[in-house]
Amino acid sequence: MASQTPGSAVELAPASNLRSAGSSSAGSSSSSLSSDRFSASGASPKAPPERNTGDPFLDWFRHCTPYIHAHRGRTFVIAFGGEALDDARLPELVHDIALLHGLGIRLVLVHGARPQIERRLAERGTAFQYIDGLRVTDDAALTCVKEATGAARVEIEALLSFGLANSPMAGVRIPVASGNFVFARPIGVLNGVDYQHTGAVRRIDRVSLTQRLDQGAVALIPPIGYSPTGEVFNLTAADVARAVAIALEADKLIFLVEGDGLVDGPTAATPDESATQAHDPTTQARKIRSHLLGAEVAALLAQTQTQAQAQPHTQTLGEDLAQALRAGAEACEHGVARVHLVGRNDPSALLRELFTRDGAGTLMTGEPFERLRAAQSTDIPGIRRLLEPMERAGILVPRSAEELELVIDRFQVTEMDGTIIACASLLEFPHAQIGELACVAVHPAYRARGRGDRLLTHMEAQARAHGLERLFVLTTQTAHWFRERGFLPGSIEDLPEERRRQYNEARNSQIYIKPLLAQR
Repeated sequence: MASQTPGSAVELAPASNLRSAGSSSAGSSSSSLSSDRFSASGASPKAPPERNTGDPFLDWFRHCTPYIHAHRGRTFVIAFGGEALDDARLPELVHDIALLHGLGIRLVLVHGARPQIERRLAERGTAFQYIDGLRVTDDAALTCVKEATGAARVEIEALLSFGLANSPMAGVRIPVASGNFVFARPIGVLNGVDYQHTGAVRRIDRVSLTQRLDQGAVALIPPIGYSPTGEVFNLTAADVARAVAIALEADKLIFLVEGDGLVDGPTAATPDESATQAHDPTTQARKIRSHLLGAEVAALLAQTQTQAQAQPHTQTLGEDLAQALRAGAEACEHGVARVHLVGRNDPSALLRELFTRDGAGTLMTGEPFERLRAAQSTDIPGIRRLLEPMERAGILVPRSAEELELVIDRFQVTEMDGTIIACASLLEFPHAQIGELACVAVHPAYRARGRGDRLLTHMEAQARAHGLERLFVLTTQTAHWFRERGFLPGSIEDLPEERRRQYNEARNSQIYIKPLLAQR
């Protein structure tokens, strides 16, 4: 089995006579990698030092602190279905919402009420009629919609008004603002079917909603909308949340979905299975898809539909998740920077999604947020955090920040959420058509999923584009990783003359060389 990416692979050439040897002069090219997470409004929190104290609480709190600072004053729209209102753990969710409000986050809550509406319809001996995937809201159904959303509003307001007994939030009153913030229109007649009181969002009263948030209130919005003529329309919570997030230019749109959320495997766990698995976050993390581009949603939904038709008994995406995916993709298209899909049945998922780098759900973005790019001088502290452990272990010659600054234009870095998680440098010797690959390092927590291979491929492509025909590395402890990737043993005679003069015989570094084949 191939070994994983080396913690740090190769030496850095001495800083003396650097300009005479040439530099990579790398551009700002980037490539799409897998995922990034949680800073708000594109403002990435600064990473805390990686050294652990051995005190779990202290380490946890220090790692949360950058996110607390990044989220303060930001606007989050959180949507959840009516299933949450029936859950005995609803007070826990409200507790977490109160905690977010206490940390200075501006919150808009959009709740659904489908189970409550369907119960009221059943009591009246009727049910929603669905045609072509859309529900028809007749007069009887609209009455149930009004009753259910009104009751839900009262219940949520009550929990937020008086906090949680026997908890640190007991007695904490959070002002809640509800109102006619959503203007809607009827869907109308489609393919000969009159959908009556089923509607779609026309616009959001942004001014009034912003005023309530500025006053410190949590805005609570049900899945109903109003027309200028006084009509009431039944909406989906996902459509309302999408429209609100776009209107407010929210920093985050968060969907708390049933089940696990979006998983990498062909099927998703049922809510009952998810509740059982929620006690094992490690298992969860292996299944949940960490990142999704908004542009990928249409293909994902089409693929899921095709699989469902070919294998009717295979469990597919739930309707609430499909609605969240469609709404999230449209929000990304209209400028919402980050959309999160979080499995509601894991009671810790919301806070882990917002206050840890790797999260607990799926991040949807319009653009990839884990970027491989040219390094800047501001990246030097992050690069040093990657290299220092190897310097202490004697794998690398120690370099100061000042010395790194002299050669920063050689470096390429992989950035995740404002943190440098991988780096490499390329020193070119154009006359010899060869380059030295140095300081290949990947953070220990991110050495899976081929990041080292992607970084190596990127550096090889850069060298090839600059007319180089070979790469060489000098390494003392990670030769196997390079040999597995096409590097062959070399000798000091294979090095360019200026690099031979700088070779440290006391370190006795091994030399490996790789020819760069032309790409078709």
